[in-house]
Amino acid sequence: MTDQPSQPAVDPALVARVKGILLQPRAEWERIDGEFATTQTLFTRYAMILAAIGPVCSLLGGQLLPIFGMRMPITAALVVAVVSYLLSLLGVFLLGLIINALAPSFGSVPSKIQAMKVAVYSWTAAWLAGVFGLIPMLGVLAILGLYSFYLLFVGLPILMKTPEDKKVGYFIVTLILSIVVYFIISAVIGSISMMFVASTAAMSGLAGL
Repeated sequence: MTDQPSQPAVDPALVARVKGILLQPRAEWERIDGEFATTQTLFTRYAMILAAIGPVCSLLGGQLLPIFGMRMPITAALVVAVVSYLLSLLGVFLLGLIINALAPSFGSVPSKIQAMKVAVYSWTAAWLAGVFGLIPMLGVLAILGLYSFYLLFVGLPILMKTPEDKKVGYFIVTLILSIVVYFIISAVIGSISMMFVASTAAMSGLAGL
């Protein structure tokens, strides 16, 4: 009986893409520019995997190391994690649509798939920064995810074929709209979380009577 070769736990291509986009962004964007992709493959093979880091780590961190000793009920925590995950994916999808819609206004070449590549791969740093959710007290370090804005700045003109004199304006408008989308999503997640926290506090108060 021959041993079957073990399969790697993580897709080597995904790891290589993450390392490339973080450490050598310009060269990696050049490679991405010429690759065939579909919205489905971009999400199923990349976005849906990395976007899970933050919600899963926050779920575990909130249960194992609750801030102020207040642990959210596991069912409520799962709901918040799932909603956070889905809204994160929705936000990136909307960013791709925004990038494509703005392209003609900045002398760029509209392409839904190229725009979606920019949105998905530029968000790599933000998704990876979600790992700090494992230790809630270190959550402030998630600010390192702002490196995604630099990735967006580098990749946007390469993939959308933006003229040199238009790339800064294209980036700034895209950045502003992406921040708006981010804050809306954060507000929704925050509202849901606070609702469950308030409910938990109320139940704890009743239990103490």
